[in-house]
Amino acid sequence: MTAEERKLWYEFLKTLPLIVKRQKIIGKYIVDFYIAKAKLIIELDGSQHYEEDNAQFDKERDANLRELGYTVLRYMNLDINRRFKEVCLDIENHLDGIL
Repeated sequence: MTAEERKLWYEFLKTLPLIVKRQKIIGKYIVDFYIAKAKLIIELDGSQHYEEDNAQFDKERDANLRELGYTVLRYMNLDINRRFKEVCLDIENHLDGIL
């Protein structure tokens, strides 16, 4: 796990009263975090994700996962480092009614 993934995992996701899987295989993809009860995928993106080829791959990947009924949330590593509380609140909002 990256430093940002560790922070999100240990300081927030691990404390949720839900089962959260790390590095979960879904179809032909490996997602950073997955909450089955909500069909929610959480991805953290480093700078390489903003290079043209990688950004296009992520766009197609997210579209494929959405077609399968998943919700995909993407956050930049910068968000974890500078706006951690807001990221956690956004995730909680997507879990509204499940928590």
